[in-house]
Amino acid sequence: MSTAMSYQPKADEIKALREESSAPMMDCRKALVEAVGDFQKAKALLLERGAAQAAKKAERAANEGTVASYIHAGGKIGVLVEVNSETDFVARNPKFAELSRDIAMHIAAMSPQYLDRESVPSDVVDRAREEFRASVPAGKPPEVAERIVEGKLNKWFEEHCLLDQAFVKDDAISVGDLINGAIGALGEKIRVRRFTKFALGE
Repeated sequence: MSTAMSYQPKADEIKALREESSAPMMDCRKALVEAVGDFQKAKALLLERGAAQAAKKAERAANEGTVASYIHAGGKIGVLVEVNSETDFVARNPKFAELSRDIAMHIAAMSPQYLDRESVPSDVVDRAREEFRASVPAGKPPEVAERIVEGKLNKWFEEHCLLDQAFVKDDAISVGDLINGAIGALGEKIRVRRFTKFALGE
């Protein structure tokens, strides 16, 4: 019998992983068995499966959901964000409400300019790429220079696009990862459709 198959996670380990990941109890138990009790590895397995489920559900319609709000700094900063789900049943789930509020709070803190890479206008991407290309030290081979430019462009996306930004409450994951985890836990396609940030005087 393999070590993985013989490992039996304790109830408090399963409960802790469920609280951390929002995944179903049986999925948490299975991940802990596969990870032989390694909590972080089990969490990573659940995240990967959430992303896989998200990919499967990507083509499904998400027309329900909620508009969440977050007000900060004594009423000086406010965010509205529309988060969609497939059904009203999931939209009323407390985990969905928590996700929507977390996203709104993240937007208030990190001020993303765009939703995702696809929503960045091509002229903005081209301008950024040219700026990065101009900053590459002279004499670099073309293929090396291009790798440097693409690396800087990826970093730019991570700073400016909501789904690529490191989540403000856990910088080990992106906002996109956070949403994929919720898709795995709730079993439906979830997407951020649009958001607006208001700052007093701006």
